Amino acid sequence: MTQPVTYERDGRIGLIRIDNGPVNALSHAVRIGIVSALDAFEQDAAADIAIVHGAGRLFIGGADITEFGKPPQDPWLPEVIDRIEACPKPVIAALHGAALGGGLEVALGCHYRLAMPGTKLGLPEVTLGLIPGAGGTQRTPRLTGLAKAMEMVSSGTPVSPEDALACGLIDRIGAGALVAEAKAYATDLLEQGAPARPVSAMPRPAPDAEASAAIRSRLARTAKGLVSPLAAVEAVEAACDTDLRDGLAIERQKFREMMETPQREGLIHAFFTERRVAHLPEIAGVAPRPVARVGVIGGGTMGAGIATAALLRGLSVTLIERDAAAAAKARDTIGGNLAAAVKRGKLSEAMRDTALSQALTTAISYDALSDVDLVIEAVFEDMSVKKKVFAELDRVCKPGAVLATNTSYLDINEIAASISRPQDVVGLHFFSPAHVMKLLEVVVADKTAPEVTATAFALAKTLGKVAVRAGVCDGFIGNRILSHYRAAADRMVLAGASPFQIDAALTDFGFAMGPYAVADLAGLDIGFLTRQRKAATRDPQDVVPVWADALYHLGRLGQKTGRGYYIYEGRQGTPDPEVDRLIAEARADAGITPRSFDKAEIVRRYMAAMVNEAARVVDEGIAQRPLDVDVTLLSGYGFPRHRGGPMKWADMQGLESLLADIEGFAQEDPFFWHPAPLLMRLVAQNRTFDSLNAG
Repeated sequence: MTQPVTYERDGRIGLIRIDNGPVNALSHAVRIGIVSALDAFEQDAAADIAIVHGAGRLFIGGADITEFGKPPQDPWLPEVIDRIEACPKPVIAALHGAALGGGLEVALGCHYRLAMPGTKLGLPEVTLGLIPGAGGTQRTPRLTGLAKAMEMVSSGTPVSPEDALACGLIDRIGAGALVAEAKAYATDLLEQGAPARPVSAMPRPAPDAEASAAIRSRLARTAKGLVSPLAAVEAVEAACDTDLRDGLAIERQKFREMMETPQREGLIHAFFTERRVAHLPEIAGVAPRPVARVGVIGGGTMGAGIATAALLRGLSVTLIERDAAAAAKARDTIGGNLAAAVKRGKLSEAMRDTALSQALTTAISYDALSDVDLVIEAVFEDMSVKKKVFAELDRVCKPGAVLATNTSYLDINEIAASISRPQDVVGLHFFSPAHVMKLLEVVVADKTAPEVTATAFALAKTLGKVAVRAGVCDGFIGNRILSHYRAAADRMVLAGASPFQIDAALTDFGFAMGPYAVADLAGLDIGFLTRQRKAATRDPQDVVPVWADALYHLGRLGQKTGRGYYIYEGRQGTPDPEVDRLIAEARADAGITPRSFDKAEIVRRYMAAMVNEAARVVDEGIAQRPLDVDVTLLSGYGFPRHRGGPMKWADMQGLESLLADIEGFAQEDPFFWHPAPLLMRLVAQNRTFDSLNAG
């Protein structure tokens, strides 16, 4: 086997090369290899300076995720970094691609740091519910000062080489080939007689009460309820008062405390499931069809967003609208989206201009789609309208073109059956705004060809989306589950809770927004039209939120009209007292005497409804695994990431207690509350939802 770490000498320069693809993770073998290479360097009398560098596309991506949850093996990472720092001869870290987490901590253990343009340098442990555990909270502030170090460890956001140089995290930015640049830097240091320069010997950072207060204020807003960001800040602050050894002990203690939190368990679960969700047996080894040219039907908010997403990733787009005026309006919308991307630094002005002038074509005839590889319709949510669109696509698109519908609810099997090539039809359910939201539900119909499914997942990867496979039913995975937990919220409102109380309880739980604030954001017309679509098949025992229908008829459609459940000045809403009156009338008409709900009961009912319906979705094969549900809710529905997803949350709460809740709720409302068969089976077998994710 090839050794993951090698040592060789070039003149007076020792070269320590880490080659543990694909991301040079700090596995046990790599840690042993670094120590052995350092021993060889120290014993090499002809070598006066060493360069540590990574092979492939980056320096070190961090810990080896295959070792997560296993007992650490010596040498553990803090020992390796101490060993580097204690080397009597100078050691340079030559960084490219990324130096993240333990990778940056290794670089901090070196005496000098050079980074190539575009390198990402960061300590992202808080995104996993942890803090840096190998010196990151102690060495970083000795280089950057307190404020910058607190910002880095509490956000987990990487910094650029330019920012890193400005704050003292690195010493030089390279310009050419990595090893050649590092050798040039090493030669400069040798000529200067530069000594080993351990960070541990540098002065403690100065306390900064103003910066500490500011970071705590920001975390209260942006990391509400999360424990690791504040723990990371406290560990950094300890560097002001202690020498490195004592500071490392404080860091390690806080790291161990974070390891024991439910948030760490939830965030680790989210991390792994997002990497597993695209691994599907049905497309294993199946080659996707090539996609370079994309067609989009409809230039409204959704269609323009889909076109923008494709343009941002270098695809050519042909957008079809009904007339020239609508096509021009769609082009303006896309231009605005791209301008916003330029402003956010996601796109250069030159790339935007090229996208608009060369990559984007607008047309009013379907014939313009004759050479596209994949087309996505994003027209009005009406079956007859969509069938007419697909009839045109069947006529004009080349053989083998993938024909996708962006429907949120409609039966894709029915759409596919209406044309001559059902095997080419797939659902691509984007979430608005489509160029921002990460989730893409890939809805596989009965006759969808495996290579079409593979193409959909490949497109999602190209677009930077998280793709989840879904089966065909009303609402697929996400919207079907949403309809159920939203119905639970409406039943609580009719029984006595207020929409504003429910929103507050769920934002305290960790959702970015409660269901009624979300309804205002989406537009109350969306919910009204959905209820109208389902009216003919609705059970008389269903609770219909007539107060929401009343708001619709009053023209109070949410944020876009300035009034819905909330009254808006800009995007900030305040509760509308008129809503309470409308709800009181609905209760009186239904003969209901309202009762009180506390936050705990609101969360219990809302989450029980969500998990119960999700269990049915898995049992029916609409979602193939519980992890598909978790990723769907995390990526598209604002579920709090630190709770891992609804199925992970249920496992952590205990399925037996969740089933007992549902059975208790059924005593008062047997129509709505029926324990899902899968949930009952898992409880009877003493198993978890996660046990179904294996394989």
